[in-house]
Amino acid sequence: MEIKSQEKIKILYVDDEENNLQAFKATFRRDYQIFIAIDANEARELLKNEEVDIIITDQRMPGETGVEFLESIIPIYPKPIRILLTGYTDIQAVIDAINKGQVYHYLTKPWEEDYLRTVIKNAYEIYLLRKENEKLTKALIKSNEQLEFILRQNLLS
Repeated sequence: MEIKSQEKIKILYVDDEENNLQAFKATFRRDYQIFIAIDANEARELLKNEEVDIIITDQRMPGETGVEFLESIIPIYPKPIRILLTGYTDIQAVIDAINKGQVYHYLTKPWEEDYLRTVIKNAYEIYLLRKENEKLTKALIKSNEQLEFILRQNLLS
């Protein structure tokens, strides 16, 4: 699946450290449309007004962990691909991220720019494939309904 050059991938980056937010934005703003949030509550407010393709969140934040945040938004915002970022190697966080937060990828801090770009590119390809799959499924359902209608009409005549 080809990523069109004119459409910028929309990324929400959530981190309680202002320096990390600014570094992420400075590094990636030319290539992606970046939204930043200092905590889970600010991220939720942003999601109300902006449709994002990928959410990258720090795991260890005061008040609410990255996994808790991701898990809490799944019912409302199921489509964005989720990436968890942490400065700590915590196997339970990894397990929770995969099971509860439906996390696509787990990265450790400090992130390596080229590797993170690759992860973002791959995550966006999955996002596009899921979107296309949803579109094809709807078309198939509609076609099946039309076929059923035609079949019923034929049975009645």
